[in-house]
This record gives sequence, C-alpha cells and structure tokens, in this order.
Amino acid sequence: MTECNQSGFGFEASGKREIVARFDGGTISSDGGAFLLRQTDRRLNLLPRLSDCFLDGRNQHLIEHTVAEMLAQRVYGIALGYEDLNDHEQLRKDPVFGILAGREEPDTPLAGKSTLNRMEMGAGTKDRYKKITFWKDAIDELLVKVFVESHGNAPAEIVLDVDTTDLPLHGKQEGRFFHGYYDNYCYLPLYIFSRDHLLCSRLREANHDAAFGCLAEIKKIVEQIRMSWPEVKIVLRGDSGFCRNELMNWCEAQGVDFVFGLARNQRLRKIIGAEMHEATESWNRTGKPARVFTEFEYRTKKTKKGGWDRERRVVAKAEHIDGKENPRFVVTSLTDESRKLYEEIYCARGDMENRIKEQFSLFADRVSAETMRANQMRLYLSAMAYVLVSGLRRLGLKGTELAEAQVSTIRTRLLKIGAQIRVTVRKVWVSMASSYPWQNLYQEVWQNLRC
Repeated sequence: MTECNQSGFGFEASGKREIVARFDGGTISSDGGAFLLRQTDRRLNLLPRLSDCFLDGRNQHLIEHTVAEMLAQRVYGIALGYEDLNDHEQLRKDPVFGILAGREEPDTPLAGKSTLNRMEMGAGTKDRYKKITFWKDAIDELLVKVFVESHGNAPAEIVLDVDTTDLPLHGKQEGRFFHGYYDNYCYLPLYIFSRDHLLCSRLREANHDAAFGCLAEIKKIVEQIRMSWPEVKIVLRGDSGFCRNELMNWCEAQGVDFVFGLARNQRLRKIIGAEMHEATESWNRTGKPARVFTEFEYRTKKTKKGGWDRERRVVAKAEHIDGKENPRFVVTSLTDESRKLYEEIYCARGDMENRIKEQFSLFADRVSAETMRANQMRLYLSAMAYVLVSGLRRLGLKGTELAEAQVSTIRTRLLKIGAQIRVTVRKVWVSMASSYPWQNLYQEVWQNLRC
C-alpha cells in the first residue's frame, strides 16, 4: 500500500498570494505565557508544598516521574485549559510543560495519561499499581496557609463566605444521589472563600442539606487563622441554607459574628406587614421599586428538626418590585444599621458566586472517577489551579486592566501566547508571537512578579 506524506496544504488565495500551510515551524507551543504562572508559583511556593501533602509508596530508584512533576503537570494543565488526562499524551512532549514541571531536560517526555491516572486514583490502601495517596488535612491546611501568607499584616476583620453548588454526575460514581432542587444526580461540594481566597473545597454527597458538615470545616479554618491572628474579627456569611441553630450557637460561643439569610414564611411576613404596606403604597404612587427596612427579635418555633434555642436579631427588607412583593430576611449577630447590614454586608456575598463560577472554568465539575476520594483529588487539583491563577491576579495583575478579570479571561489574554521554543545547551529561547496585542500588559505583569 502506498503511503502519501503530504508536505503542504493549499488554501484559497488571499488576493494575488497563494496560501500554503506546512508542519515545518519547529517546536511551537500555544502556552508561551505560562511562565508567568511559574513565576507566581515561585512567589507562593505552592506546588512544592502541595507535593509534600502526598505519600509516594513507589520504589524511588525505579521511578521516572516524581509526584512533584506530575502534580505540576496536572495543575498547570488545568490552569491553561486542558481538562482531560488524555490531553497529556501530547502535552508531555511540550517543552513548556517540561519547564513548568521542573525537568532539567525540558524536551524529555513527562508522565503519560496512565501514570497520571494512577496518581489520582490512589485510595490510601495497599495496591499493586496505585501507590500514591494524599493527606486531606494537609491540603486543607495549605489552602489556609496561602491565605494567611497573602497578608503582610494581620487584618482587623475578615469575612468567610460559605456556599455550595452542584456537580452533575453522568455515571455510577460512588456517593451518587438525586437532588430535587438541582433536578439531577450530583455531588454537592462545600466552598469557603474570603474574598477571592479559596479556603475550603470539600466534596460531599447530595443526600444532605447545604449546611451538612460545614461546622467541622469552619472550626478548623477559624482555629488555624486565629493561631496566626489571635485578635482578628471574623464574620461568617451565608445564605439561608446555613441558617442553623448549631452553627449560630458555635459562632456565639467562639466570638465569631455571623450574617445568614433566613427563609421566608408566613409568620415573618406577618411581622413586617406594616412595612410591606408602606412599600406597596410607594410603588403604587411612583411605579418604582420601593424598599423599607426594619428589624426585630425573632426565634423559630421548635419542630421535629429542631429550632432556635434563643431570640436573635433579624433584619427585614420589605420590598415591592415589578408589581409584586419581594420580602427578604437575614439573621445576624452584627449591630450595623439595617439598610447597611443588608445592602452592603449581606448582599456582598454575591461576589462568591463569581468565585464558584471560576471553579467551573478550571474544570471542578470533572468528577467522573469511580470513587469519591479520587473525585476529591480532582477537586483539589482544580482548587490549586485556582489558587495559582488567583495569585497571578493578585500579585501580577494588580493595577492593570485585568486586576479583577475572571480566570478564563486571564487565561485567554495572558497565558495563551503562541511561542517557538528552542532548547540549547545554556538557554531555553522562548520566541513569542510578535503580533501579540497585550505586550505592554505582559511586561507590567512580569515586573510585578519580579518585585
């Protein structure tokens, strides 16, 4: 059979010029901007410490790919937009990834998909093939350490935002349950942020409510933070899914302030009847949305599922908008004025929604492994990729047009740069595209990271 090795590909002419495409450009990478991420990791010392959270049971004299290299492969790969292990069958030969992974000879191949898969599937039990595992507590502590280290001085106050989301499942994964609200089979991970810092990324089954297990995670985080900042004021913020008596009791006992959404009911609606009437009358007169704020002491009634054991301050927003009532309630230990507490403090938690969306830009929903432990490992890898890109945003992009950009925007504009890679005895030459439109931004980021 005759083989046809075509050397050129012709396309329709551009004006008078013929277009011929060839695979003769040499070693070219689409990730020339990734060295900014590498420089960020040098500032954060993130990936070396992440590798310390793993136990490698392999014979170290017989291995070719270290845990540190493989973790760097996966975390940088996720940050650069490569979601699947199969992608690394090609990426392992990219010298850019060799440099990112810390190889002395960057043009030698990295680990393939099967080796990376064995690392992710380690269950912490004796196994002939899967001999790498991780310490969950150590990775959790690392997330909080990076947050603490990001502050030069102890802040006077920090706000911890707690929330959950759904990760749809399309197979028979361990811990698979149907969730009525999300109308699918899913996991229900718990996230805790302080502004754009990720402090907790915990995978959970979906057969529990939003607050399930959150107290244990919050306790560990608060304890670790107070070891570094004993005097810091901590405010815990969440929606009505976290308005639980046990959590509020713990906050009150530990000197942690809180502001939680409170689900509407007829009893609450009756309490703010006069304010709702005032808001409705204002809307009828002006045709514009009207808000009236009030506050009162409130205690839920005891039920089979429990109730509050004391009265607490509730702030209410009686609102009439678009011809209908829109009352909202929050319960809090704070003493701020009602309108400020709702509009400036509670509503600010909406920024956490953007931080959770960024996790999906980093493929946190790729929970297709059979076991929950393996899927938790993948969630951690996405979390570390987020910490890395968030560090680039905080350290490198400060004062630039992308200072508040989303992860996906940073990746597209700053990391995805076509570059020719030439490896010589003394240097690695990275020749980036001359037509790259944000060269001034790149220079500014480079300078910020070198400070």
